[in-house]
Amino acid sequence: MSGYIYDTSYTQNRELSWLKFNDRVLEEAQDITNPIMERFKFLAIVTSNLDEFFMIRVGSLTDLSLLNPKKRENKQNMTAKEQLDLIYAKTKELILKRDICFKEIDSELKKTGIRRLSFKKLDKEQKKFIESYYMNFVEPVISPQIIDPNHPFPHLENKGLYAACILKHKKTKAMTYGIVAVPNKLKRIIKVIDEQAAYVLLEDLILHELTKIFKQYTVVEKALISVTRNADIAFDHIEVADEDFSDSMKKLLKKRKRLMPVRLEVEGDASPRLVNYLLKHLDLSEEKVFYCDMPLDLSYVYAIKDVFKEVIKDSYYYDEFTPQISKMIDPDRPMIDQVLEKDILLFYPYESMDPYLKLIKEAAYDPYVLSIKITIYRLAKKAKLIKYLCEAAENGKEVTVLMELRARFDEENNINWADTLEESGVRVMYGFDNYKVHSKVTSITRLYEGHLEVISQIGTGNYNENTAKMYTDISLITADEAIGRDTLKFFNNMAVGELNGTYDELLNSPFTLKKAVLDAIDVQIMRKQMGEKAAITMKLNSITDREVIDRLAVASTAGVKVRMIVRGITCILPKIAGKTENIEIESIVGRFLEHARIYVFGEGEDADIYISSADMMTRNTEKRVEIAVPIKKAYLKKEILAYLELQFRDNVKARTVDQNGDLKKKMINEGDELIDSQAIMMERAITNAPEKKEIKKEENPSLLKAIKDFFARK
Repeated sequence: MSGYIYDTSYTQNRELSWLKFNDRVLEEAQDITNPIMERFKFLAIVTSNLDEFFMIRVGSLTDLSLLNPKKRENKQNMTAKEQLDLIYAKTKELILKRDICFKEIDSELKKTGIRRLSFKKLDKEQKKFIESYYMNFVEPVISPQIIDPNHPFPHLENKGLYAACILKHKKTKAMTYGIVAVPNKLKRIIKVIDEQAAYVLLEDLILHELTKIFKQYTVVEKALISVTRNADIAFDHIEVADEDFSDSMKKLLKKRKRLMPVRLEVEGDASPRLVNYLLKHLDLSEEKVFYCDMPLDLSYVYAIKDVFKEVIKDSYYYDEFTPQISKMIDPDRPMIDQVLEKDILLFYPYESMDPYLKLIKEAAYDPYVLSIKITIYRLAKKAKLIKYLCEAAENGKEVTVLMELRARFDEENNINWADTLEESGVRVMYGFDNYKVHSKVTSITRLYEGHLEVISQIGTGNYNENTAKMYTDISLITADEAIGRDTLKFFNNMAVGELNGTYDELLNSPFTLKKAVLDAIDVQIMRKQMGEKAAITMKLNSITDREVIDRLAVASTAGVKVRMIVRGITCILPKIAGKTENIEIESIVGRFLEHARIYVFGEGEDADIYISSADMMTRNTEKRVEIAVPIKKAYLKKEILAYLELQFRDNVKARTVDQNGDLKKKMINEGDELIDSQAIMMERAITNAPEKKEIKKEENPSLLKAIKDFFARK
């Protein structure tokens, strides 16, 4: 809205809010009640979160600061440069806290025998083993380089690990610099002999061996470094010409590795001479260097359990939990039959994704099924879903997959899966130039006794079989005729490039979802003004959309009670007098990643309830194809409302967002019941799961029944 002056008294900057969220994740690493290896994993999450934040958000702001330096954001009226200055300063504070936390965790790990050793701590035999390992496995694959007029400064890959050093020639005494890339194909963890769970990191080994690598030189100084580059590639205007969208994407992905640096990380101490040399060649200013007292890449934490499985204790991790079969499902009956009888709601990861996969497998072999259509944003590296879709196509079903190739950092995986699907005869579509397809929709059509049946699935999360065990999401499976008509219409619209479709039941962005949400807020305002009950409840990952924020503030001033559970970015500030005093916001960070999106307008079973793939972020409401579906059945509404109430009662993993946007622990008085909503949901899933019965492996109840029915009618 050009020239419009926004009220910034009840909003906070998006990027600074995100840094507060990552600080909240750090709290889980600091929490001594969490198992030690889970704390270590949270620390790795904090680090990888920062990596992505700099690659995408800082990268985007860096571009903006160069292309449009006077443009101001609409939350705190800051330019890109002003935001970047605050981001770099706040990040250094966060890194200091992270490094202190790492030392505490490392100290606790040493007590368990899990020890990252320095070379000073190795005995004679261990040093001999490490030297031998280096000679046999590392030296043959490294590519050292000196930097001089004949050897220009090398390209440092995005987030690659490097050993950098200052060198002095032993004969000429000339000074130069050296760089050695840490090979990303080698294992990071090197087990040390005669120790139960002791190890040396690959990068530490290479750093130690620099004197051998550069034999003609004296190593004056050395450090481990990593460069973060802008990875925010603009996919929106791909020039396709004579090649298809997939080939164009592959070319763009190669460019990501060579984009502008936005951050230099240095592990340990390094002199200004070495750092300034690197900054000069990377074209970075001094505030963009970050000194760390811990490994620059903590992803190796996930491999520790496998490397040292003989000595790692279960107590170092969360108690094992297996997603349960929903209480709404009879595991001994075909899914198709059950969905035709009633709507089913699955709560991941407490309840298993298997019933949905079973539904797709049944559809692949059911002789009455005509077609399967699905949108895909993210998938696991190994996906049963793809297998079943391919089998369906090979069995003569019409299978259509709308594959979003621009799912950030999953682009290559999606391209590979698209190729696999096409080879099996699946019709693959790639979405739209300017809009990512982020919706999660499946439509199965079935012709039975002359009647067309449509089974629809609409969810809040991706069809990723791995993240379905880690992310909290909701999946509706229904044979509702009106919803079925809408899902078929949706796929037909996608096939002909019609984004602005109208639907009877579904809300869709980029055109109708936000308007519907704003209208629903207005209805609650009117009800309050008429003296009726009015309430708004939302569960989101983030809220940044200024129009939605402002309309919620209007609702608050009208006296409407607004309750929100927002995991991450929260640009609206609650409890601001005269503005948002009736808005309450909480955030939950725990064992599982809170990922579901729920909109509730009104109270009780009369409320209008939607689950959706869309957050209240401008990118979701205006720049993506999203779907929200109404929950129509009273028994399902009851389940969702009970779930939300449990989350609002959480006083263990929940935090309250205050007037400054800070996340504060809830007050717990003596005698208060401790409520961890995720732990309670796990317990309920186990308690409510139907009794398990053995089914012979060769039997497929759905397939057998479908075949018997088919031949009986023949």
